[in-house]
Amino acid sequence: MAEKGYCVKCKGMKEMKDEKQVTMKNGRAAVKGKCPSCGTGMYKILGNKKK
Repeated sequence: MAEKGYCVKCKGMKEMKDEKQVTMKNGRAAVKGKCPSCGTGMYKILGNKKK
């Protein structure tokens, strides 16, 4: 996948490590991963899930 996300600890855009696509409680798609530099959890909201 290699999604990019914003790391709040490093304060910059990074490619996520160990990313997984998830569905949030409200039905929107998102990607969860970790920052390759510091290991902080990263989250990127993708959009509405198609029905």
